[in-house]
Amino acid sequence: MPKYNNIKKDKEDLKVISLTDFKNIINRFPEGSNFYIPLQIAFHTGMRAAEVCGLTWDCVDLSHGKIKVEKSIFKKGMEWCFDTPKSNSSQREILIGKTSIDILKKHRKSQLENRLKYGIYYNNTMYKFEKADNLYNSADLICTKENGDLISTDSLKYLSRVVNYELGINYNFHSLRHTHATMILESGANLKDIQTRLGHSKLSTTADTYSHVTLKLKQDSVDKFEEMLVSQN
Repeated sequence: MPKYNNIKKDKEDLKVISLTDFKNIINRFPEGSNFYIPLQIAFHTGMRAAEVCGLTWDCVDLSHGKIKVEKSIFKKGMEWCFDTPKSNSSQREILIGKTSIDILKKHRKSQLENRLKYGIYYNNTMYKFEKADNLYNSADLICTKENGDLISTDSLKYLSRVVNYELGINYNFHSLRHTHATMILESGANLKDIQTRLGHSKLSTTADTYSHVTLKLKQDSVDKFEEMLVSQN
């Protein structure tokens, strides 16, 4: 019998949103809302949902514009825990630009202010990192609600429902990963660099997933060459 789980998804399942769509989503979930930071991180880095929700401040270097992906979250029974990412190649370092740095700096300041405002009522749940026996609390997490509650991958499902049914945008949170990869590919980034940035174990995975983009780029190159020939006549 064929292994259906190995059959590749149709390219139509690869949801890529436009920049206008993303701006509309941010207008619905602006700065200060629970989903603003997860949305911005995923859009600017291409990180997976579990990696975004599992990101802690000790893995972010705002001075040098780097994010280290070394953890993701998963649900163990009724509790959320940290685990290592999807594969060895998923453990990676991602460079971020000034826009992301400024957003995260402002968010860090806001989190500290909220901790003072809520005082003893601020959520201080401890989360275990299964592979390293490390413990983190809500103050270590980046993606939290105003009171320190974890924004989990379950929470992001609600976000997707709102975007789909209220805004009418064909979207799931993974769309931001595909959108990020597509945009930087179209801007001229090297396919190998994108493989590393996304944490794919094989270059062929990146090439196959975004073949529609590379095909467009190849056609653009031919068109530019043709334009050059015409201009010389």
